[in-house]
Amino acid sequence: MAQTWRDLLFAHWPVAADVIRPLVPVALELDTFDGHAWVGVVPFRMTGIRPRWLAPLPWLSAFAELNVRTYVTVGGKPGVYFFSLDAANPVAVATARRWFHLPYMNAAMSCRNEGEAVDYASRRTHRGAPAAEFRAHYEPTGQVTLAGRGSLAHWLTERYCLYTQGRRQLLMRGEIHHAPWPLQSAKAEIATNTMASAAGITLPAEPPVLHFARRLDVKIWPLRAAADE
Repeated sequence: MAQTWRDLLFAHWPVAADVIRPLVPVALELDTFDGHAWVGVVPFRMTGIRPRWLAPLPWLSAFAELNVRTYVTVGGKPGVYFFSLDAANPVAVATARRWFHLPYMNAAMSCRNEGEAVDYASRRTHRGAPAAEFRAHYEPTGQVTLAGRGSLAHWLTERYCLYTQGRRQLLMRGEIHHAPWPLQSAKAEIATNTMASAAGITLPAEPPVLHFARRLDVKIWPLRAAADE
């Protein structure tokens, strides 16, 4: 599939690895930086969502999304593990849950641009799922740069696959291809954030590490068994 990610905020907190370890499938090795696991809360909006050989469908190709994630490796290949992915399109949620085995949740969401800034709100509405809400106003504060290899920003963002468990707990990998992230420093006023606590994670009281990206074009490949790659 092809899609474009827009107005994205990376908000990351360091969390003790022994707190995150029980929440991640045992087949995944928890990835750490400076001895800490990291939890990201990532609001953005998607546009142009489509199979690569088709035009976007107006009723399915654009919606807001908000994910909660941490970082893992399998066989030395770093990737992303999602605790949740809230989205404002019920068809996309049902499709992703069925075909990508990802924990997508229905949510009532808004993403509004105010000049360079973004006003973002999400309230989970998925039946039977833990309540979760996020409200924030965020904006870039610096020039676009590419994260240097070995830096925390590079480690957090330059990951080109996701991991999940399919049927019968089979470990699956989905390849994600894109150019390096065009990151900017950012500031954010986070009024409400219960996204991580809904996954059983208590975030530290310290301010998050923030990065902003205005746009990134992405290609996503079908899931394959991780052992086959």
